[in-house]
Amino acid sequence: MLKKIRVEDAVGEKISHDITEIRPGEFKGAAFKKGHTVCDEDICHLQKLGKNHLFLIDLEKDEIHENQAAAMLAKGLAGPGVVWQNNPKEGKICLYAQTDGLLVVDKATLAAFNMVDEVMCASLHSYTRVKKGQQVAATRPIPLVMEKAPVERAAAIARQNGGALSVHELKQVKTGIIITGSEVFNGLIKDRFAPILKQKMNDLGSFDTQIVFAPDDAALIQAAIQKHIDNSCELLILSGGMSVDPDDVTRKGIEKAGATEMYYGAAALPGAMFLMAYINDIPLMGIPACGLHHKTTILDLMLPRVLIGEHIGKKKLAFIGHGGLCMDCIECVYPHCPFGKGM
Repeated sequence: MLKKIRVEDAVGEKISHDITEIRPGEFKGAAFKKGHTVCDEDICHLQKLGKNHLFLIDLEKDEIHENQAAAMLAKGLAGPGVVWQNNPKEGKICLYAQTDGLLVVDKATLAAFNMVDEVMCASLHSYTRVKKGQQVAATRPIPLVMEKAPVERAAAIARQNGGALSVHELKQVKTGIIITGSEVFNGLIKDRFAPILKQKMNDLGSFDTQIVFAPDDAALIQAAIQKHIDNSCELLILSGGMSVDPDDVTRKGIEKAGATEMYYGAAALPGAMFLMAYINDIPLMGIPACGLHHKTTILDLMLPRVLIGEHIGKKKLAFIGHGGLCMDCIECVYPHCPFGKGM
């Protein structure tokens, strides 16, 4: 229950919520914090903020204050790798990455949470790489005082599957890279793929890479794959031989190596001829020639997901179609762009 009183009559009363002050271009924050006792000197300042009246709170049994509600909401939303502090400001609590890693948002759960009246949570895009301490989301109730039941319902929704927000560390893996193509194998042209792929792995924290070359021969590609497996590689990346030309036999080599799953084609440009396969539990990624000509491709979208242990199948390769068109900017600013953000 809220009791309205004139600000002139509020001397000696405690402010029931943070009162925001905005000075454009200079400051936005709490001019008066919840619990502040109003004194004579505050009256003029409050009036300049447009506060001719203040509200005193006398909570009913089934009501809850915005600060307590925000804490309940944050606790429900925070999954593994996400932390928060019970220090709401203006009714809002921010959530942060506990470690460097990849933010994963359960978008269906977050939407269901936001469908509950009078609560909200806004987050970064799912699959954003984040640093330890970086803000990943914020939540708050909308009103100052609300019924407890909707808050409890929203928090329960958020807790489904361990929390709507989680941050996962990227695993450091031993990577086997296979550069296919007879023209490279025979020294007719210089390979440019290996340094690109090695650098991408280094940028993601994996420095143990082994590189072998194979001609356009399915049996020799199979042998190269097996060599990496025998050397305990945890991730395999193959470049080239992914198009529709008859002499592109990389896929046949992968099949001969014993692929237990194989998905050819993805709803992304550049990267439509991307291949994702598994040999037992070892992920194998086939990179088409676009990886030579574009700084950012589907590999940059899928590789971090593989490194947090996510299994990539046909459905996930289809869902990247929304937002999967690179704008091919003159100066690439990925990941600060729309590419892959619709996943």
